[in-house]
Amino acid sequence: MIYSNRLKNRCLLILLLIFWVSPLFSQAPKEKQESLEALNFVFEGGNEDYKCFRIPAVVTTNNGTLLAFAEGRKNGCSDTGDIDLVMKRSTDGGKTWGKLEVLWHDEGNTCGNPSPVVDRVTGNIFLLSTWNLGTDHESDIIDQKSRDTRRVFILKSTNDGKSWSKPKEITSDVKLPNWTWYATGPGSGIQILGGKYKGRLVIACDHIEAVTKKYYSHVIFSDDHGSTWELGGISPRDQVNECEVVELSDHRLMLNMRNYDRKMVSRQLAYSNDGGESWKDMRHHEALVEPICQASTLRLDVEEQVYVLFANPADDKKRANMTIRLSKDDGKSWPFAKQIYSGPSAYSDLTAMDGKNIGIFYEGGQESAYEGIIWETLSLTELLEK
Repeated sequence: MIYSNRLKNRCLLILLLIFWVSPLFSQAPKEKQESLEALNFVFEGGNEDYKCFRIPAVVTTNNGTLLAFAEGRKNGCSDTGDIDLVMKRSTDGGKTWGKLEVLWHDEGNTCGNPSPVVDRVTGNIFLLSTWNLGTDHESDIIDQKSRDTRRVFILKSTNDGKSWSKPKEITSDVKLPNWTWYATGPGSGIQILGGKYKGRLVIACDHIEAVTKKYYSHVIFSDDHGSTWELGGISPRDQVNECEVVELSDHRLMLNMRNYDRKMVSRQLAYSNDGGESWKDMRHHEALVEPICQASTLRLDVEEQVYVLFANPADDKKRANMTIRLSKDDGKSWPFAKQIYSGPSAYSDLTAMDGKNIGIFYEGGQESAYEGIIWETLSLTELLEK
């Protein structure tokens, strides 16, 4: 009888534990789902016939249309293989997005590194990009053991991104014979607003030398509204690659570069007085902490003030903590910082929208930074909050 009562008590206790614990387990997936739903994915891996989307770029056209570009990776997140250039359009400030459009598919080869720029004079949009055989790995291209090499192409839209020209190769105009690896951007380019080089289109790029295998940042530019392109200046020192360029208040250019020199866990900057034809004063900026990753930069003009913005995963070890920093003195100091997302995050791009609002388009997710590419809009007021 005593044994029977003990057994009943134990069974009752087990049932109570199950009743108390089971809701905790059932809530975990729900909480995760709610967290994922809070991330505004424009491109999400596993959807629209692509296992993975990477390498974001975004521009605002003269009509106010947002064009969001990415690499659509067919079989996974590897940098090698069947990769397409894809795009979506938004005509309502990023509230909704149109269907995915494939701008460049090449039968299993790698079409990537989107770097768009808008010519504000003509309204035309140019999309610089790179190509290689899908079977050629980056290491083989660098070691010159690949079947082909990295090539540079340009696509053009004359109707607000509704349709695009076929890719046109410009490799011989912008790549030296002793360079192996080459990348446009990734991220958007600029058009110089004033000064001697007003109207020039500038795209930030990077490359690796064949013999030394040293890697540098550089730019390419066009002075005839995108008809022809030529090679600009190269970073004074190596150990930098992916970069973006921004015009400062005095029309100098600042090149913001991914840094591999880990004596300093921060971005490297260089400056140009001649529209990007040469670079000097290369230095680290300790405020721009990075884990070795691509980053983005943007000029925002509001009344008489020029703001320079910078976005990256603000951590010295891991790709997380997507943050936008703001400078009011041409990047000398960065007193304003706004955390966009604390979780895993990586590449990004920024665009000015309607004068006092900006958009950030960045890689992120709950478990991995490569779950998809996310859109978020912020006001200048939000960015200036301390």
